[in-house]
Amino acid sequence: MRHQHDHDHHGRGAECRGEAGGRKLLVVILFNAIITAAEYVGGVLSGSLALISDAGHNLADVLSLILGYAGERLSQGAPSRRYTFGLKRFEVLAALVNALSLVAIGLYIVYEAVERYMNPIPVKPSIMLPVALIGLAGNVFSILILNRSRNDSLNMRAAFLHLFYDAISSVAVIAVGVALIFTKLVLLDLAVSLVIAVMIVWSSMDIVRESLRIFLQGAPAGIDTDAVYQGLLAVSGVAEVHGLHIWSISSSEIFLSCHLRSVEGGAGDTDAVIAAANAMLERDFGITHTAIQVERALLCGKAGENCCR
Repeated sequence: MRHQHDHDHHGRGAECRGEAGGRKLLVVILFNAIITAAEYVGGVLSGSLALISDAGHNLADVLSLILGYAGERLSQGAPSRRYTFGLKRFEVLAALVNALSLVAIGLYIVYEAVERYMNPIPVKPSIMLPVALIGLAGNVFSILILNRSRNDSLNMRAAFLHLFYDAISSVAVIAVGVALIFTKLVLLDLAVSLVIAVMIVWSSMDIVRESLRIFLQGAPAGIDTDAVYQGLLAVSGVAEVHGLHIWSISSSEIFLSCHLRSVEGGAGDTDAVIAAANAMLERDFGITHTAIQVERALLCGKAGENCCR
């Protein structure tokens, strides 16, 4: 019963964080939609392709934030007979789509930078700069809203990264606007755009790798499977560990299943063995979702077969 209580407490904490993150995302979505419209109008009036591109960047972010909001809400859904884990993995799917969209945005910035170099357009910095400053203020405000929740889930990390690089893009647009007051060097804009594109793609790859690891059911980052194996083997009454699997269905919940063969002539108290194993897993590795089978005989064939080792 103690293990079940801890499991429920952990679940309620994750649910509360998800609801708070969802509300914050909704505020940021509405705010950034207004910024996107302002930057597009300002870009058209000033003739600034950089500002229009930044508006397109923000529009892509608004769409991805909407997907992120849906991910935060759906991932908190209760389990059902069809989806016995609920829809917790949807937040990982949303994070993966967000990260891939960042890659696409980075490539699009490269394309736009080259287009601007090949086909320069007269720009009015007097209109461009105030609008870019408004965009930067909006990005900073959005970042402050999500800052404390950015590590709550993979999805929130992706959303935060979108906004962070929006702010960098806005700074770059402002720098270009200032430079255009004194010089007409288009190469400055090209160089800044390429630097932004590289940073966007580089940062997004970490989320892509983490999302794919979860989908492929790899061992969670920070979990040493050999150490878990040895920890289970050291539990009193355990003679052998096999069928060990460690995976996660979201960015915050780790699951484990295994078979434990009891020592010869053991007392046969399987509940005590499971309780001891669960206590060790929670204390040493933070794993609270387990499915442990205790055997007296070797039910899975010869020793060493069907084992993660």
